[in-house]
Amino acid sequence: MFNNEEKIMFHIILFEPEIPPNTGNIIRLCANTGCQLHLIEPLGFELDDKRLRRAGLDYDEYASVKTYANLDDYITQAKPARIFGLSTHGVKSAYDTAFTEGDAFLFGPETRGLPKSVLAELGKDKVLRIPMKPQSRSLNLSNTVSILVFEAWRQCGFTGSS
Repeated sequence: MFNNEEKIMFHIILFEPEIPPNTGNIIRLCANTGCQLHLIEPLGFELDDKRLRRAGLDYDEYASVKTYANLDDYITQAKPARIFGLSTHGVKSAYDTAFTEGDAFLFGPETRGLPKSVLAELGKDKVLRIPMKPQSRSLNLSNTVSILVFEAWRQCGFTGSS
């Protein structure tokens, strides 16, 4: 079972997620990497959705998941030191960014990404992108989260891994 005294490697924030299997996959990722998952409402599904459970298998008991009414509530309660947003509109590559333990990564809803107001509030230096071919629209949310978590964790020497 997830031990709340364990050190949190990174914070994954899903802003208004819409697709249960993506969130389930991310729950499983968090359980296996020591990340904490934060869900910003409204959610496009119920937390007891069978598609969410199926994708997350039984890993929900090993992951720490918290929900918040809005992004401001998350920031007030969690007090993250640094938040990086991910967007296809980002100009800075995630691979050109130095990450540290405790960083928070903010991802938008699958069908529309992060709102322009949130991107503007973060600032250009905190809005990152994952490199893709020029004609590509976007990557799957759970794949993008995985790519970023493993790059950040690699930079931190895979602290806490076996």
